[in-house]
Amino acid sequence: MGMTIGEKIIARAAGVSEVKPNDIHTVKLDRMMSNDGTTHLTVDMYKNKLKHPRIADKDKIVFIMDHNVPAENPKTAEAHKKMRNFARENGIKLYEGQGVCHQIMMEDYVCPGELIFGADSHTTSYGALGAFGTGVGCTDFLYGMVTGSSWVMVPETLRFNLHGKLREGVYARDLILTIIGDIGANGATYKIMEFAGDGAHNLSIDERMVLCNLTVEAGAKAGIVEPDEKVADYCRQHGREAVHMFKSDPDARFAAVYEYDLSQIEPVVVRPDFVDNFALLRDVREEKIPVDEVFIGSCNNGRLPDLRAAAQVVKGRKTAPSVRFLVAPASNQVYIDALKEGIITTLMEAGAMIMNSNCSVCWGSCQGVIGENEVLISTGTRNFKGRAGHPSSKVYLASAATCAASAIAGTICGPEDL
Repeated sequence: MGMTIGEKIIARAAGVSEVKPNDIHTVKLDRMMSNDGTTHLTVDMYKNKLKHPRIADKDKIVFIMDHNVPAENPKTAEAHKKMRNFARENGIKLYEGQGVCHQIMMEDYVCPGELIFGADSHTTSYGALGAFGTGVGCTDFLYGMVTGSSWVMVPETLRFNLHGKLREGVYARDLILTIIGDIGANGATYKIMEFAGDGAHNLSIDERMVLCNLTVEAGAKAGIVEPDEKVADYCRQHGREAVHMFKSDPDARFAAVYEYDLSQIEPVVVRPDFVDNFALLRDVREEKIPVDEVFIGSCNNGRLPDLRAAAQVVKGRKTAPSVRFLVAPASNQVYIDALKEGIITTLMEAGAMIMNSNCSVCWGSCQGVIGENEVLISTGTRNFKGRAGHPSSKVYLASAATCAASAIAGTICGPEDL
């Protein structure tokens, strides 16, 4: 029987020739990542719960501070200190203030065909390079850290055949939000969302990361784009080799197959308080919904193409007086590249506040917190009640271009409305 991409990755990690859905296998982990959201808890368990603590392979582990950077209160400062000390004591690579964890992992580590655990739900992002990335809790992370292995129940796979190209002014974020709106927030629960077809291959690595990053918002265990020469090029450009470029077999079995014509995708706005509360921008703009704050950034939409799209929208214009416009590049490298292009200058001249490279408003606990009944439109990952501040506040999700246009107009709209 043929296997899907995800099944082949699990089979490789398990050291077996074949796996099938619902099998349970012990797997060797290629890489592990933990950020400041929970690493301090992992450290406490390591020191207080294990009789003979040890690290299986320090070179496979990466610690990244990105959620609350720099520390905003003494409690966070203590958690960061604990993380720093543990990394130093055990020779673990530590990043602090250099960007969002998933962006850094993509820039510096991820290779196709790898099985990667991350103590963060959006570890699914790594499927952009044909890897199996999945989020785990700190207890599972601890077990992987001390043994170098874990167990996986093989998920079923949903296949999304993408055809053609996105029209100008339509983005990968519009595509994945459309898909989530179609299948629902539980439409891929404990499944792999696999993207293939000429439409998938037409997307850049950054765009593929947008797709895979949000698959977890449909409940997916992993999101994977079929790797191609773009993946090999990306790896070479970042000093790595693309070895395991898995593709699904012609006779692989899928739980369901979906077909999408990318030319038919339209700009999207997701309404509060659920990621599948899907609407078309052309319908929402008629409501002229006022916004108090706009955010462009996060592991989903804080890369150079997103900042570039926003700058093109706001160039020569000014942010509405009633709007706070916050921008956080996804990594320091993205920040530097945006500076070189003049993107940061353009955004600042329009009235944007440029934040350091971190999770920022998307995490909603240290930067740009919104108040009672306030409205945020964001390129962040989630819009749950209280996600970005007061429980009565409202979070809308949209592309960087739509968010930028809304910052200028003061109401939710698209660039063509300015």
